[in-house]
Amino acid sequence: MGVTYVQARLRKPDGRRPARNVRFLVDSGAIYSVLPEEIWRSLRLKPERQVEFTLADGTPIERSVSECRFEIRGEAATSPVVLGEERDGALLGAVTLETLGLMLNPLTREILPVRMPLARLRSFPMDVAAAVNATRAAF
Repeated sequence: MGVTYVQARLRKPDGRRPARNVRFLVDSGAIYSVLPEEIWRSLRLKPERQVEFTLADGTPIERSVSECRFEIRGEAATSPVVLGEERDGALLGAVTLETLGLMLNPLTREILPVRMPLARLRSFPMDVAAAVNATRAAF
């Protein structure tokens, strides 16, 4: 099993303030991405809510969550981020990858575009009067 890193360009969600380039460890098992404290403070991100997380050893911890704009390999989108504390590293989670239309190939450890399927509902033509009458008859 290998380790995968990816470069990302980060901004505030509104696009203001200078961007920061950050090297992330890709962890497809993590839900949210984590920003080190120095990074999110330099972007002037603000906590929006508190969320309880569980560490690998089962210990519950509470962290602040905000939004950040990510740009990776030409794709850009906002994503929720955990506002890390002093010793937290930069971690790229599944929500950010999926929001950007990317995935981590578990065999090759490459970041690849995701095929984005979209379901279309089939329409069934129905006589509106017949549907109303059928509904009335049922009651």
